[in-house]
Amino acid sequence: MTRTASTSRSRAVVTAVAFLALATGCGGEDTGTSTDTSTSAEKPTSHPVGDRSIAAEVGERFTLTVEENASTREHWYLADPKPDTSVVRSQGRKSESDSGDEPVPGAGSSLTFTFEATGKGSTEIVLTHCTFKAPCDGSGNGSGSASTPSPTPSPSGSVTPSGSAKPSEPERVTYTVTVS
Repeated sequence: MTRTASTSRSRAVVTAVAFLALATGCGGEDTGTSTDTSTSAEKPTSHPVGDRSIAAEVGERFTLTVEENASTREHWYLADPKPDTSVVRSQGRKSESDSGDEPVPGAGSSLTFTFEATGKGSTEIVLTHCTFKAPCDGSGNGSGSASTPSPTPSPSGSVTPSGSAKPSEPERVTYTVTVS
């Protein structure tokens, strides 16, 4: 009987401590004010990559998100000509793995370009899509030194030139941004 009472008391203490932790918010005090100072106007507006016309207001931030995969030599770059900075300014880019926190070999990623509308007017944002078949020189410009195909091994093990495997030009995607 004593053993049962002791177990019941222990359970009651554990329950009381758990309830107290939940009631106090684990040490945090709710003052009725949020510590998140961002407003909906500060959060970037996401635009689908298929939407080639973007309307924004001065001060608005917006994003363009594309899929890429370094293991298949698929990359995106903000290309020349850069947008008119009196209308739109780049705020950087961020890559997030499609596999979550754990890196997985060969996994793709989402690359998000963030921009801010800085003044009234119209400008263009050009993104270059580089792939294995349409390589870039690392800055998002054309095929650079990759225009001459390298020799490929033949089934017999000897090297034969691959004259038909010429790289194509990378895809250039142009977005027209109008800021009012």
